[in-house]
Amino acid sequence: MTQGNRATKSSGACRVDVIVVGAGFAGMYATYKFREMGKNVAAIEAGGDVGGVWYWNRYPGARCDLMSVDYSYGFSPEIEQEWTWSEQFAAQPEILAYANFVADRLDLRRHYRFNTRVTRAAWDEEAKVWRAIIDTGETLEAPYCIMATGPLSVPKDPEIPGIERFEGTLLRAQKWPHEPVDFAGKRVGVIGTGSTGIQIIQTLGRQAGELFVFQRTPSFTLPMRNHVLEPDYIAEMKRHYRAMREAMRNNPTGGTRPATSRPFFSLPPSQRREVMEQAWINGGHTFLGSFADLLSNQEANDQVADFVREKIGQIVEDPKTAEALKPRGYPIFARRPCLDTEYYETYNLPNVHLVDVSKDPIIGITEKGVRTESGDTELDMLIFATGYDALTGALLAFDVVGRGGRTLKDKWKNGPRSYLGFMAEGFPNLFAPSGPNGPAALANLVTIAEHDVDWIAEMVSFMEANGIRTVEPTVSAEEGWMALVLSMAEKSLIRKANTWWVGANVKGKPQGLTMFIGGFQKYRELCAAAAQDKASNFVFDRAAQSAAA
Repeated sequence: MTQGNRATKSSGACRVDVIVVGAGFAGMYATYKFREMGKNVAAIEAGGDVGGVWYWNRYPGARCDLMSVDYSYGFSPEIEQEWTWSEQFAAQPEILAYANFVADRLDLRRHYRFNTRVTRAAWDEEAKVWRAIIDTGETLEAPYCIMATGPLSVPKDPEIPGIERFEGTLLRAQKWPHEPVDFAGKRVGVIGTGSTGIQIIQTLGRQAGELFVFQRTPSFTLPMRNHVLEPDYIAEMKRHYRAMREAMRNNPTGGTRPATSRPFFSLPPSQRREVMEQAWINGGHTFLGSFADLLSNQEANDQVADFVREKIGQIVEDPKTAEALKPRGYPIFARRPCLDTEYYETYNLPNVHLVDVSKDPIIGITEKGVRTESGDTELDMLIFATGYDALTGALLAFDVVGRGGRTLKDKWKNGPRSYLGFMAEGFPNLFAPSGPNGPAALANLVTIAEHDVDWIAEMVSFMEANGIRTVEPTVSAEEGWMALVLSMAEKSLIRKANTWWVGANVKGKPQGLTMFIGGFQKYRELCAAAAQDKASNFVFDRAAQSAAA
């Protein structure tokens, strides 16, 4: 096996120890982790540099809705001390600067081929290697393949006819231009009112000449209450980083947000109201940490939703607009819980117009703008904030071929099936950190990425110490994991909303909640238990079966 930074040629392919696909937080950490294990790593990234989704997402108002202390690496005390966050919730330029700082600090770029895509990855059973063909025509081969493609990396346009006809400026939030865009005096339309759309709307309402928001399904959004981090607090945070990281690893959210076991109806009405008012004042995701049963008790969920709808009515001055902005028909927090900075206040501006397409449907895009049943809205610029083909999109964007020629597309034709969220039966030595059927978007993605990569690295070390060439989950282990994921999902109110969490935003995609909702702490425990009982949960290379047992 090759070591260090040397690569060899085998059968016309460039032979390395580990192939990593992706330069987001999981991919960067995997590249570092395996390099530090003495492996020769070849890393591939479609973008021009590191950062993953934050390399592409440069739209106005782009900001993380997890606190900066959470949305950062915990594996390096040196990086924690050397990097200083400026805000509680960092904006895109600062997050991208952080990713670049880490890449520089750890010298990661020398392992990457940027502006490069994998077009096919196939397992060679005889040679026990993955062969990845990249769009340069070159083939890479390695015993291990890490698909760190992330749960949100394949943008999706709305399914509206006539998009190609629009003669104005068409912008996609997920592939935003790298140069500044001037909105002054322009008639701008936004389609999509999820987390991304909310950030764009609250920003452009104060920049555009006129802003038209085409809303099909309103989102519940709560005040972010972002603020600049003071030097004294930064010093405190750096002194206590280690304790905070340990708390994050033992928190259901994988972050520092408080969690509780308190049921909603354990408090009398006046005290429940007081808790909700304080959560509104505090901002962030405080609501989610206030009561334990908001996604399992429909009546509790209804009362919190009524509270937020009441707040919307108090903020938005026009009663008709306020009513259209009040989400109904699905539980609060069953869609991605959004955070905002004066989003609802934006609709009080005279240049901002809400078009309720649930009552006035969009017929199509014209050369001049958007056509609804009631008529045409002429626009200079149109922005799509319509999200991603989430969780599975990146892994199904090219052919991944496992044992016996079976493709991942075929295995997942009725929905993704995996074990622990990052392995799949029939696909030896293939790992997808933060993949489908893991905690994914329901917990802190950076914490998940570190955990998954560490687990994978420990498995590789075990295999090499015991002369084992391949690993994959057993059929029964995968079936058991999927049964657990499904049984948890059936008890959750999340399944009652048509969102990207359940695949509802992609036409023809199998529907279902493909995330582990038991919390990050429980997920860690189950992954640790799986590693302890290797003989029951994994199939190893036959020649080394006795060593594995």
